Amino acid sequence: LNEQQLALNQYKRVLQTDASNVEAIACLAANHFYSDQPELALRFYRRLLQMGVSTPELWNNLGLCCFYASQYDMALSCLDRALALAGDASMAEIWYNIGQVAIGIGDLGLAYQAFKIAISVDSAHAESYANLGVLELRKGNIDAARSNFRAVQGMAPHMFEPFFNGALLAYKLGDFQASYELAQKALAAFPDHHDTHELLKQLGTHFTML
Repeated sequence: LNEQQLALNQYKRVLQTDASNVEAIACLAANHFYSDQPELALRFYRRLLQMGVSTPELWNNLGLCCFYASQYDMALSCLDRALALAGDASMAEIWYNIGQVAIGIGDLGLAYQAFKIAISVDSAHAESYANLGVLELRKGNIDAARSNFRAVQGMAPHMFEPFFNGALLAYKLGDFQASYELAQKALAAFPDHHDTHELLKQLGTHFTML
């Protein structure tokens, strides 16, 4: 109930009573990961491996921890293991994470293929569409990029990135009215996004000059 520290204390108390409680270990690992402490999260996830736990979710999380701890070779190995164990329910998310790792190591070709596969597994995987849009833009495929941004805007209106990216693209193409409308939607999703505020300032300057 948004009482994170209280929850963490309870998980630690659980482990004092039962040092092999899988859920408590996993929750503490996740907390360290989202607190920008991937090295500490790795210790907990490796503990689960030592206990015999081997699920696609665990290998996926191990891969992400390795990636953010700059252990790039281990990251892809763990994600490959996750794929080998995954069913349809988790396959798209794992391919999406492979795409993120590929971007991180500069392999945009692998990233493009990974996001494509994620969408082929789950046609409603919004994050993959969003990243594909950016990659299409880098390749100069304006129409494909716009199509991907629009797909995400429809299926995940809570995400600000596709609205901002769409607004930026429209601005560069000279469609200032569309850029303004998309920027407003980006701001509704993320009111404190600095780059959206800057874009709206530029649009405001443009409109006052007309």
